[in-house]
Amino acid sequence: MTPMTPMPTTSLTSPPGRRNLPRLCFAMLVLTLVLAALDQTILSTALPVMARELPGHWPLAWVFSAYLLAATVVIALYGRLADVLGRKPMLLLAIGLFLAGSLACGASHDLQQLVLARALQGAGGGGLMTLTMLTLADLFAPEQRARYQGLLGAAYGVSTMIGPLLGGALVEHLSWHWAFWLNVPLAGLAWGVLAWALPARAAAPEAAAEPRPRQRIDWLGAVLLAAALVSLLLATQHSHLNLPEQLSLWVLLALGAKFALAFFVRQRRAAHPLLPLSLFAHPAYAAVSFLALSTGVALYAAVVFLPQYLQIGLHLSPTGSAWHLAPLMAGITTGAIGSGRRLRAQTPAASLARVACVLMLLSFGLITAALHWLPQAPLALSAGLLPLGLGLGLMFPIITVVAQRVSPARHLGIATAAPVMLRSLGGAAGVALLAALLTHLMKQELAAASPLAAQADAVTAALGHGLQAIFGCAALAVLAALAACRWLPVRKAAARDGQGTPAAQSAAIRRGAEGA
Repeated sequence: MTPMTPMPTTSLTSPPGRRNLPRLCFAMLVLTLVLAALDQTILSTALPVMARELPGHWPLAWVFSAYLLAATVVIALYGRLADVLGRKPMLLLAIGLFLAGSLACGASHDLQQLVLARALQGAGGGGLMTLTMLTLADLFAPEQRARYQGLLGAAYGVSTMIGPLLGGALVEHLSWHWAFWLNVPLAGLAWGVLAWALPARAAAPEAAAEPRPRQRIDWLGAVLLAAALVSLLLATQHSHLNLPEQLSLWVLLALGAKFALAFFVRQRRAAHPLLPLSLFAHPAYAAVSFLALSTGVALYAAVVFLPQYLQIGLHLSPTGSAWHLAPLMAGITTGAIGSGRRLRAQTPAASLARVACVLMLLSFGLITAALHWLPQAPLALSAGLLPLGLGLGLMFPIITVVAQRVSPARHLGIATAAPVMLRSLGGAAGVALLAALLTHLMKQELAAASPLAAQADAVTAALGHGLQAIFGCAALAVLAALAACRWLPVRKAAARDGQGTPAAQSAAIRRGAEGA
């Protein structure tokens, strides 16, 4: 009897189907990131229609704030759980919560239901950006990650740009419900493909590179961090949310400071801290964390205040103002792709980050000049956004790649999540402080305006003058980021990169694909 020939072992170097699994998984990661990015902007043009159709007495601002609160609070917890339980189960959980929240949002019949559904959606969406970036470490060797981080940044930029336009089209031709229901089949597709194709733990060389002691979740630390973030974020949104009188702005700030102090004390004493403070002892990690905070201020200053000027001062429609943000998003897309290529070519992160900061400073200078000399020319303001987009696009992959490169493998999840959380917090807090400054400056100018001046012209002039100061403050945040670039890596990356050698990484990817 002729003996049976043994079947060949499946690997990434054999059948094309297995070889393409990492790229298939990456395509699904892009899809989930696009959905999360769309959900941050798609409602900007749909909100007026929702306000007319939905009964309820809750402030409409809660529709945005509920998502922001939930998404920001869970970022660090997702990162830590990914370190302890694995990235795949956390990613599938985040997509599942996002999908369930989208269904609930689309089925909402009043504002209260919609706000609660948005909180559920945010609980999933908050993990999507962090976990998509983190999962790249399970799919690609260290020398390849910068390229794919750049592509993720490009996808984020494109989807943010088309969000308001897509929202307007859905409202006009279908209904606002489809702004949420559109997520359901796409998120379901991503969940199914990733559940099948994503290796359970492809980055197994971490275990070989360094010992992985038993880890636990610091639940008390998670509660303290959540309380601090909720208090501080509510303070940034205080003027829009009609909160009870007992929760004044100063009370919320005091609570936020108290919980934040308790959180840091807990992290110093906990055996398994939620956010290991030792990460920030590395100068490069502290630097990229500050860069994330500063870029959050720069990004949100542009996307929040410039549309206000275009709509209130120049009387453009929401869709028209969204089109004028296109250079910003195009710049983010181009810059992110270019950053990934330069990092892969071993361009020093410090040099690339300095170029990004200079571009952002140039942009704020151009916008301020346009507000001063060409206040009625929206195209001049729009053109000034292009260098800002290029700078932000260059910076996004740098933050993620450096954070992962300088962090221990056992803390890779929380090390990736913390800058994302800081960017969101920096954007929310920065916008709140800048909005308060803008209101103060406008009141001063309007009080001193001639009573014979037309009210509309006076408001436009006061808004334009106030925004010059606002963008000047944003430029100061970028200047501080430029100073922080001195602590970024200035030499060629070491081969180990915190994840084991590229050869070991590639072998582990093959083993993970075989197990999938």
